Amino acid sequence: MNYFILTYTIYLLTSIALTVWVARVLFNNGRIFLVDIFHGNNPLADSVNKLLVVGFYLINIGYMTLALKEVGSIASVQAVVEVLSYKLGWIILILGGMHFLNLTIFFKLRARAQSQLQPNAR
Repeated sequence: MNYFILTYTIYLLTSIALTVWVARVLFNNGRIFLVDIFHGNNPLADSVNKLLVVGFYLINIGYMTLALKEVGSIASVQAVVEVLSYKLGWIILILGGMHFLNLTIFFKLRARAQSQLQPNAR
């Protein structure tokens, strides 16, 4: 059995599934922040949301591709699990970091948008 092919297959399937899941969650739940930031301009919010998701996919799939190659030996099922845990651990950390980066940006943009509305309310 070729453990390299097994490792690559599991790695790619799991990484892509995780990336798609996180992107969908960010896309669906980030929209409300963008609509608020853009003062109810739904077409602009939807457009920016789609662009953010494209960037998210590009960064994550780019990293997945770079991290695919394994230079060590994979001679057993134990080595498959160890290599996968390392590679998938990095993917999960990057996805989590990008999630918090998105949240930080959304909250900062929302705070700025709300502060711009306050002088007009008086």
